[in-house]
Amino acid sequence: MATTAPRPATRRAADDISYTDLYERWERGNWSATEIDFSQDKIDWNERMTDAQRRTAMWLFSLFFHGEDAVTDGLSPYIDAAPLEEQKYFIATQQVDEARHSVFFNRFMNEVVGVGDGSIAGGMNATAGQLSWGHKMIFQGLEDMCVALRADQSPHQFARAITLYHIIIEASLAQPGQHVIEHFLEEADLLPGFRSGISNVALDEQRHIAFGVKALADLYDADPKGTEQAVLDVIRENGVYVSGVAMPPNWDESYYDAFNASYDQLGRDGLRGLESKLLAIGINLHEVERSPLPVDLPFEERAARGRVLLESNLVGPDRPASRDPYATEVMFDSIARAADVHAVAPGTVIEWSFTDADPWQLSFDGGKCSAERGSMRKADLRLVISFDDWADLFAQRADARKLLLSRRLRPKGSLKLFAKFGKIFP
Repeated sequence: MATTAPRPATRRAADDISYTDLYERWERGNWSATEIDFSQDKIDWNERMTDAQRRTAMWLFSLFFHGEDAVTDGLSPYIDAAPLEEQKYFIATQQVDEARHSVFFNRFMNEVVGVGDGSIAGGMNATAGQLSWGHKMIFQGLEDMCVALRADQSPHQFARAITLYHIIIEASLAQPGQHVIEHFLEEADLLPGFRSGISNVALDEQRHIAFGVKALADLYDADPKGTEQAVLDVIRENGVYVSGVAMPPNWDESYYDAFNASYDQLGRDGLRGLESKLLAIGINLHEVERSPLPVDLPFEERAARGRVLLESNLVGPDRPASRDPYATEVMFDSIARAADVHAVAPGTVIEWSFTDADPWQLSFDGGKCSAERGSMRKADLRLVISFDDWADLFAQRADARKLLLSRRLRPKGSLKLFAKFGKIFP
């Protein structure tokens, strides 16, 4: 039998949301993807839009199309795991929404752009080449999360799943992208059929996000510490992939210029959306130890750090890594921020003794971890490794065990400290 946990003293936005209202909003907001008239869209696509605008639209719309299909397929375990009947009913409506969104994007691709054979599978096959590395990784993560949720329907795992789907994918990625698309098409007065459809998609997503915030707030009330850990762990695990989802092909900024937007703008909006949703749940990142985001920095700088790491190949699938001093500084500052200062004794120093670059040290003092270029202090542990090999480890392109066996990674000093590496940098 469900019980009601005491609410926090400070009222949150989630406290004004009810599952009944969300369901009623779904009934009132129903729309048809099959009745949208794309006749003017076809004229606009062929006669009014520039080649650059069509290229951008094809890329952005494909990211959405594949995302909608992935979440349609992945919602069933969420329904099974939801603890309340009202939650199950709402998630069932969301699955209908996601399927309708997929139909909408597929119709546009086939009837306006002229790709695919009309079937969902045909449309997806015809647009698969548009997907970014980050997009593939995020949605592979969602598929893995769904498998995990089928096996484990605990509140902790449900909180992890809701965080990835509703907070990261929908609130931090999809919603800012929808705003870019809607704003440009409205300003340019293009694609009226698509505009009406994406407007309805955006309204649906607002409802889905509100559900995710409400569900996580309820889980937080029942178990603040456990839910906070689940939410923040998922954000940490997926942070590098989030930055890569909307990375334009070959870092060609003209993809964004064609829609009067920018990659950095999208990043800032996504970070603002994420932080606001966490506050609505009850999680204030400014009060969290080991925040997964550098909340002491302005949104502009936070977004820029993701770009710097991607452009320098310090995250992502590409090699070689750049030796750019600022990018290296961002990498080590990120490592320091992620470190668990309680896992080591105060005064501990770990050094990266690069064989082909300047060394870096992490120092644990006063309950904080800080990064500094050079060998200013005697290190308790030294990691002897090439810069490229370390970059591959940081970007998860290499296996530490293989580097150890081949002696391309050689720990010197406290091997006991080295054995705790996974606890220090979880």
